[in-house]
Amino acid sequence: MKILMGTKNPGKIEGAKKAFEIYFSDIEIEGVAVDSEVGAQPINEQIFKGAKNRVKNLKQYAKENNIKADFYIASEAGITNLLGNWIDINSAVIEDENGFQSVGTSQGFPIPEKYIEEIKKTELGKLMDRLFNGHNMGKSKGGINIITHDVVTRIDLTKNAFIMALTQYINGELWR
Repeated sequence: MKILMGTKNPGKIEGAKKAFEIYFSDIEIEGVAVDSEVGAQPINEQIFKGAKNRVKNLKQYAKENNIKADFYIASEAGITNLLGNWIDINSAVIEDENGFQSVGTSQGFPIPEKYIEEIKKTELGKLMDRLFNGHNMGKSKGGINIITHDVVTRIDLTKNAFIMALTQYINGELWR
C-alpha cells in the first residue's frame, strides 16, 4: 500500500506507519515536504486547516509528479482552548484515492496559561526546547516525552490521531 504523507518529520512518519500497520499490510510511506498554509504555531481551527492544506498540496504534488497513492495523509499539531482550557493536540487527515476524507485527533495535554503568549509568538516546540534544554525535540520523541517522563512520545500522539482518522476506513460504510 502506497501512502504519501505531507511531511519529512521522521516522528510523524513513524507514528502514521504504526497506525496503518495495525490494519493494513505492506505499508510504504513516502514523506514529502508540503506547505500547511498556516503559521508555525497553529491555534484552534488552524490545526485541522493546516493538515487539510497539507493533504491538498500533497495531492497537487502527486499530480504534478505523476505519483499514484492509495492514501494521502498529513498531521498537524497545535494548541486549542476550544474546550475551555489550553491543550496541545495532534490532528490527522487521511484522504483516499477516491477523495473520501476522514479526520482524527490525539489525546491532548494541558499547556500552562503562563506560556500561551510566548507559544503564540513562537511555537510550542521552541518553548519546550528552552524549558527542557532540548534541540528540535519536535523532530523526534517530542516535548511530550519529557513532560510525561518517558511514557508518551510524539510518535504515540501521531499514531493515535491516525488510528482515530482510520475508523471511517476500517469500519466501511457503517461508520461513514
